[in-house]
Amino acid sequence: MPKNPSKSPAGKGPRTPAGKPARVAANRPKGSPKRTVKAPRAAAPSLSQERIVRALETIAAHLSAQAKPAVSPESFERADAYVWHPDGRLAPVPRVSRVELFLLKGIDRMRDILMENTERFAGGLPANNALLWGARGMGKSSLVKAAHASINADRKLAERLKLIEIHREDIETLPMLMEKLRDASFRFIVFIDDLSFDGNDASYKSLKAVLEGGIEGRPENVILYATSNRRHLLARDMIENERSTAINPGEAVEEKVSLSDRFGLWLGFHRCSQDEYLAMVRGYCSHFGVKVDDEALEREALEWSTTRGSRSGRVAWQFVQELAGRLGVKLTAK
Repeated sequence: MPKNPSKSPAGKGPRTPAGKPARVAANRPKGSPKRTVKAPRAAAPSLSQERIVRALETIAAHLSAQAKPAVSPESFERADAYVWHPDGRLAPVPRVSRVELFLLKGIDRMRDILMENTERFAGGLPANNALLWGARGMGKSSLVKAAHASINADRKLAERLKLIEIHREDIETLPMLMEKLRDASFRFIVFIDDLSFDGNDASYKSLKAVLEGGIEGRPENVILYATSNRRHLLARDMIENERSTAINPGEAVEEKVSLSDRFGLWLGFHRCSQDEYLAMVRGYCSHFGVKVDDEALEREALEWSTTRGSRSGRVAWQFVQELAGRLGVKLTAK
C-alpha cells in the first residue's frame, strides 16, 4: 500500500526541514531570470565636502602668499609715501594729497611742536609718538602730511623720511609691518588716521604692544603719528559700559584708557575763531589766485560757515573750492 504523505500542521503548508528557509524559487514562473543582488556602490563625495576642500586650498594659498616678503628695503627708494595692505604689500604713492605747511592757520603751536619732534626723529635723535586729537576739520592729518613734506624738502634721497599710512581696520597687522621696517635703512613715520575703538574691539592690543610694552617694541627707525577726534580713543558711553559690567571697574577701564598714555606727545586741536577762519579763506585765495573783493569774500565765507554749522580749516577749503569753481579758476599754486 502506498504510504500516506506526512502531515503538516493545519494551515501551515508542506513541512520543510528545520533550519532551512523555504524555497521561494518554487513560486517563480518558469523561464524567469534569476535575480542577483548587487553590492552597493561607493558613495560619491558630497557637494559640501568638495566645498570644504576648495575652501582649505584657498586658505592655504592665502597663507603661503602672506609668508612671502612683499617689499625689500631697496624698494623704498621708489617713493616717499606708501599705503600698507594687510596682505603684506606696501603700495607706493607717487603724489600725496596735501596742502603746504604755511597754509595751515590757527594751529601754530601744534605745528611748531610736531615739526620739532619730527626734525629730531629725522636726525636720529630720540622723539615721541604723537597723538593729534580734537575738533574735526582742523588740520590734524593735513599737519602730519605737511610736516613730512617740509622735512624732506632739503634732504638727499637717501636721508628722506618715508610716510606709511595704515588703515584703522588693519591695525592687527601692525606687528607684521614693524617686522618689515625694522631692518630697513630709512626712517619711517607710520600714520594712522581717524583712530578710535569700540567696546568690543580688541585690535587696540596690537597697537599697545608696538607703542610700549612688547618684547620687541617699536623699531628705532619708526615713529607713530595718529589722529583722532577723541583724546582717549574710546567713547564716554563705552567707558561707562566697561566700568558697569566689570568685576574690577577701575582695571577694566584702565586697560583701554592707557592706550592714549602710550603716545608721548598729545596735541589738542580746538575749534577756530571767526578771524582764524577768515584768515584760512584769504590764505587759500591768495595762494591759488582766486581774486574776489575782500568785503564780498568775507560776507560769502561767513554765510558758508553758517550754513555748514561750523568753522574749521576743512570748511574754509570747501568754500574756496566752491568759489573757485564758480569763478572758473583752477586750484593750482601761483
